Amino acid sequence: MKKIHIVLFGTGNVGSSLIQQILTAGEHLKEQEGLELKIPVIANSTTAFFQKHNQKPSWETDFKVFGFPYQLQDVLDYVREQEYENLVAVDATASEEFVDNYLTLVKEGFHIVAANKVANTRSSAFYEELRKTLRKNNKFFLYETNVGAGLPVIETLRNFHRSHEEVTRIRGVFSGSLSYIFNTFCEEERAFSEVLSEASEKGFTEPDPRVDLSGKDVGRKLLILGRELGLKKELHEVVIQDLVPRHLNGSSSLENFQKKKKDLDLDFLQLKNQLKQDEVIRHVGELDMKTGKLEVKLSREKKTSALGSLQHADSSFEIFTKSYGEQPVVIKGAGAGAAVTARGVLTDLIKLAEKLPS
Repeated sequence: MKKIHIVLFGTGNVGSSLIQQILTAGEHLKEQEGLELKIPVIANSTTAFFQKHNQKPSWETDFKVFGFPYQLQDVLDYVREQEYENLVAVDATASEEFVDNYLTLVKEGFHIVAANKVANTRSSAFYEELRKTLRKNNKFFLYETNVGAGLPVIETLRNFHRSHEEVTRIRGVFSGSLSYIFNTFCEEERAFSEVLSEASEKGFTEPDPRVDLSGKDVGRKLLILGRELGLKKELHEVVIQDLVPRHLNGSSSLENFQKKKKDLDLDFLQLKNQLKQDEVIRHVGELDMKTGKLEVKLSREKKTSALGSLQHADSSFEIFTKSYGEQPVVIKGAGAGAAVTARGVLTDLIKLAEKLPS
């Protein structure tokens, strides 16, 4: 039986969903994969819970009752003391700061599986240093969920690149939240601000919807794909159309934005009125390998196209290659949500396990 010992950082929606999925799939993984996934340490930004045996369905209560303030060194000392094999640090946070720990974790014997996309969108210098450290220590870094949640976008792109298939262009709807917003806005006769409020209530947007509307998250995803193909780009080089008016942007409070978000309605209504009968608005990311340009913007799409026919909060990625010509490979499905993201992380853990010794 191959055992993987997971130290989970992040107990929010994704981290919590991952624990439940591992608990549910435990017996199946043992029987079908010969794999046992153990989670001896669970931590958020301030508190850690250490458990020598498998986590239980009551882990949340145990975490609150028996968790204590910690430093990263406490975790490193504990796993060293327990002599755990096949250590994996799972980053289910969205923290800029936690990524500072990656190099230390790798040097201390951890593989990394990350839903957090920050490490792959930092400077090229950090990006290369991390990969150099991984190679030097013979460790793996998996991050399929960085772009399409549970969709195999990075894996598909990497397979094309490794087989020397020339990828010429990528375009798609990268954001599940913005997909839902524009799908609904174009289908229904409602004000943009009303649709935005509904998306927030359903949990599709960040607590501050301006994070989604800024397009920066889509810009990060686009940069990750570009770097997978060898583009030497920085995040500030991605051209991003910010959908938040200057008087409502980050320099003003969230409370001010919520009070005045109806200011968005007129501009978006005008865009909608300019559409032809067979068109819809979509929030699109585009990467052109010939020019090296990465762009995030609003686009008018035919209703019958892959992007125009999207429903609910689905994402769609079109990958154009030399062999496929003008007929792209299309990867389409749920591109957001805690459950699908956690499932993608679990899939990465299983893939990682296949690479590790028994």
